[in-house]
Amino acid sequence: MDIEQLIEFTQALVQLPSLSGQEGEAARRVESEMRSLGFDQVYTDENGSVIGIIEGAQPGKTILLDAHTDTVGISPGAPWAHDPFGAQVVDNALYGRGAADMKGALAAMVHAAAALDRRRLCGRVIVSASTLEEVLEGVALRPIVEKHHPDFVVIGEATDLNIARGGRGRAEVHLETVGRPAHSSSPQLGRNAVLDMMRVIAAVETVELPTHPVMGPAILALTDIISDPYPGHSVIPSMCKATYDRRLLPGETPDGVLAAITGLPGLADIDLRAHIAVGEYNAYTGATLRADKFFPAWLLPEEEWFVRRALHGAQSAGLAAEFSAYRFCTNAAYSAGVAGLPTVGFGPAKESDAHVVDERLQLADLIAAARGYQGIIEAVLGASEE
Repeated sequence: MDIEQLIEFTQALVQLPSLSGQEGEAARRVESEMRSLGFDQVYTDENGSVIGIIEGAQPGKTILLDAHTDTVGISPGAPWAHDPFGAQVVDNALYGRGAADMKGALAAMVHAAAALDRRRLCGRVIVSASTLEEVLEGVALRPIVEKHHPDFVVIGEATDLNIARGGRGRAEVHLETVGRPAHSSSPQLGRNAVLDMMRVIAAVETVELPTHPVMGPAILALTDIISDPYPGHSVIPSMCKATYDRRLLPGETPDGVLAAITGLPGLADIDLRAHIAVGEYNAYTGATLRADKFFPAWLLPEEEWFVRRALHGAQSAGLAAEFSAYRFCTNAAYSAGVAGLPTVGFGPAKESDAHVVDERLQLADLIAAARGYQGIIEAVLGASEE
């Protein structure tokens, strides 16, 4: 593996802004890199995800490594000490938006797969550079899985070079209170939906959330609230909408999440409506992705074959890998949470390095991740089942 070329490729990706739905330039750069490195097949699907395939010399199973090309924005109100698209290397760390989340992991996957000794591989390696993960976890991954039917999946989100065997899910919950409009000079003739929502929010703060020994506690966080009409010119608002970010634990369902809110006592006189949000986003290709914003949690046991092989592979690459679990939501919400595929997470950087000002990735971790991906692939495709 050419380490200098790996670093240069990571820098090139970081230098290309790629907000969700605007990943085109980054995707084309990934496709170009895969072709120049000699992938057996390379194509871009209708959602703009780039898929590269390495064929082993012998038949066998298929392992899919996935990393997303989209990033969050740069939060213009918070100054960066380093150009967010400069991809500068300072004190052996590469700075820029997406360095840790997760263009470094993507670059490491591409170069790790290309450097494999295909004569020793029994099966197929697929690397997917997927789109729109930051807004719809797993939705762009679904058609890739449905087309190629992988036996195993590795998600490249940050694990600090450990093996994540599970992850929290995410739901976006919309609440609406419906009142009755009136002139604000006679508020007693109407019903103020905002005041009703204030009662609802106070009640929601009392919801007892579950906890999990591996995942930690579930989370229910208020993220926005708005009245309708807005602005309200001399009118009592007849509707109020609030959005909650709900971090999910294994086994939780949409009905259960909503019932914990709608079943709260003391709200019987309020016209309260609750539902899981529906997200609709356009890919840079023009395709439209639409899905309920309920992305389930997942967890595999330590003794599961693929989980153990992945840990062995990372350790055989010289890494001090341990088992862990994601506290945030990833594309594994689909591969493991919906499709039920054996899935692990493995990537450079820590979760706390994502979405921050002066995002950075240590070059040593980038290189170690590439070794780790190779180790995992070789442990899975080159090993006989125990």
